[in-house]
Amino acid sequence: MTETRIAPNLPQWMKDHVDRYLGSGGTDGHMYKITLPNMPELTVPSLLLTTTGRKSGQKYLFPLFYGRAGESYFVIASKGGAPEHPGWYANLLANPDVEIQVGTEKKRARARTATGEERARLWDLGVGFWPPYTDYQKKSGARQIPVVVLDPVA
Repeated sequence: MTETRIAPNLPQWMKDHVDRYLGSGGTDGHMYKITLPNMPELTVPSLLLTTTGRKSGQKYLFPLFYGRAGESYFVIASKGGAPEHPGWYANLLANPDVEIQVGTEKKRARARTATGEERARLWDLGVGFWPPYTDYQKKSGARQIPVVVLDPVA
């Protein structure tokens, strides 16, 4: 079995977040507190997403803010508004079978990109818990930032 690694090239604050999340078994780190310039402190739910590298076959772990959609979860592939999609998104397009940890719960899930009305609805919910997504979309140019639904599987 391939060992899961923290994704390469993550900023230090994200690595520290993953360490807290994993070190506590999910009791610390699930609700992430952050203060941004000109905004009140935000508390944002976060999960750990494990994808399989499309080139390496290596399992990589990413901390992401999330929302709920019925029994499913959703994440936003923003990459801070970069002109290209994040690597984890390319990984799940190649292999949509992922693992997630939400707090202390670990689950297998299948990822899919939301479209149409579902995407619009989930995007609005995402902006509700992380307002910077609006600025990220403006920064990203012509790229429409994907909204990814993570449907739990048995």
